[in-house]
Amino acid sequence: MKLFRKLILAFALFVIISILIIFGLEAYVQKETSGLIYSEITQIPSAKTGIILGASVHADGKLSPILEDRVETAYQLYKLNKIENFLVSGDHRTDDYDEVNAIKNYLLKKGVSSEDIILDHSGFDTYDSMFRAKSVFEIEDATVITQKFHLPRSLYIAKNLDADYKGFEAAPVAYTSSETIKRREQLANFKAIWEILTNQQPTTLEKHPK
Repeated sequence: MKLFRKLILAFALFVIISILIIFGLEAYVQKETSGLIYSEITQIPSAKTGIILGASVHADGKLSPILEDRVETAYQLYKLNKIENFLVSGDHRTDDYDEVNAIKNYLLKKGVSSEDIILDHSGFDTYDSMFRAKSVFEIEDATVITQKFHLPRSLYIAKNLDADYKGFEAAPVAYTSSETIKRREQLANFKAIWEILTNQQPTTLEKHPK
């Protein structure tokens, strides 16, 4: 019985410590990037490039709600001359799954010139996208466009890769963040900090034109 109580106590302490670490890391990442995030389009400084971070697309090439909000927000920045071109960074690991061209096609239908769309087919996760934007595509002046919950981690990674990027919150039109997504993002902070501390390399350093 005493052993059982000790195990329960140890488990409870583990849970409490884990929760404190999770929320502590979240607060730290948010504090490090709070001055880089904008939500009002009139307030964000202009930048050369808008970096659109990929998310899931449907089999027919239709953007998921979370991705549609990112792309539509980026397009609004472009229309108002807050950015001059786009770096579309997403997963195109296989021939039958292509976030990158789905985003490109959406922008082309909006009337964006293909010359203003740079494609990164190997943005397999947030770290890869930020690393490759800075080191492979040599993007120096950029605004990262993604959801409010995702921006702190994205910009924390960029900042620690010596990328002087700003962030703009994607307008929540088609997509509303869920608690599950928020919890997953909290856990993803562990991964981001580990990648920075261990100086991780992205999956590939090649541009992979397709």
